[in-house]
Amino acid sequence: MTLDVAALADGVRRGDRRSLAKAITLVESTRHDHRAGAADLLDALLGATGASVRIGISGSPGVGKSTFIEAFGLHLRATGHRVAVLAVDPSSSLSGGSILGDKTRMGELAADPEVFVRPSPGSGHLGGVARRTREALLLCEAAGFDVVIVETIGVGQSETEIAEMVDAFVLLVGPGAGDELQGIKRGIMELADLIVVNKADGDLAAAASRTRADYANAVHLLRPKWSAWSTRAVTCSAVERRGIAEVWDELTSFAEAVTGSGELSTHRAAQAVAWLWSELRDDLVGDFRSAPAVQALLPDVERAVASGDLSARAGARRLLDAFRS
Repeated sequence: MTLDVAALADGVRRGDRRSLAKAITLVESTRHDHRAGAADLLDALLGATGASVRIGISGSPGVGKSTFIEAFGLHLRATGHRVAVLAVDPSSSLSGGSILGDKTRMGELAADPEVFVRPSPGSGHLGGVARRTREALLLCEAAGFDVVIVETIGVGQSETEIAEMVDAFVLLVGPGAGDELQGIKRGIMELADLIVVNKADGDLAAAASRTRADYANAVHLLRPKWSAWSTRAVTCSAVERRGIAEVWDELTSFAEAVTGSGELSTHRAAQAVAWLWSELRDDLVGDFRSAPAVQALLPDVERAVASGDLSARAGARRLLDAFRS
């Protein structure tokens, strides 16, 4: 990749899709010589960010996240919004690439010239998102997309990092609460700003209505996330594209409420600090693993820990002592 940060930043500001794609590739790069260029690019564009509605969408595999996002995105386009979708896919343990390829399952939405769909492999990063999803979100904002949607891999105990980078967190569920209501962890329920029961059509319509009521009752037992907003539950059918406008209406009401109360600005400031510490942790681990003293000692320590001759705690202390010296 030939780096011309100023030209790339200018292309992103103009909304050039190719420049945006190249910019995201740059910030996602793990090459050491790309880090400085990525940092300079983000600094150059930071003043053009912050104007979008940031929406995170998560849910159990098979609940219809991609179908819902396509229907939702098409509704947003019909109302005049420019939409960016950052879809985080499970990764192949062999190639590291995306397994599912969400872009191929949002064909109609991806074909719109005012929509940018970017699938990224999770690459083993916990939290349901990719390591550089935050930066990709900011780049989409700088390119003029006023709604940015982040689709996580799926529901799990670690699927909470998404809440540290979006304004509104939408939890997508299927009809029939029961075991699913028990299976979804309380932590992610506490983070949800809107619960959407998908597949409310055909024979499942009645079950979806009951599920909505179950979730609406359940969220009243949780500590409120915002003082200006209480989590709500709604139904929709992404396949029949019914109830999609109501989802956007709820999210618009949410944005107005938390913006008016001043909580959104406080929330984004806290997210920026969380990003700072995330970067520090990642960079410190990278510097640690690349230190010559650690590289020389690491194989022996790993063998000793694997064989049971050395505890993991003692091994870590030995490596840290080598790093510090």
